[in-house]
Amino acid sequence: MSLTFPNRSRSYDKAGQRVRFVGHDGMFEVPFYVETDALRTSAIGEIEFLAAFDAARATIHDVARETYANGRRTFYVLTAADFR
Repeated sequence: MSLTFPNRSRSYDKAGQRVRFVGHDGMFEVPFYVETDALRTSAIGEIEFLAAFDAARATIHDVARETYANGRRTFYVLTAADFR
């Protein structure tokens, strides 16, 4: 199976300073987080971080697929280094 993102929902984790989203590999749910530093925005709050995520969604999903293909984990945290 390949990783898909049928659910467009995402949420902001203020304590972790990251945006959470979920991928699916068949029937398995795969949790991802993207650090706010990786969103390349001057955002300071939830609304701005979620908007930055939405604007970069296709790229974020591509990076998530690549990261997922490189090894299975319980969850994945995407950082600014993953987007270089």
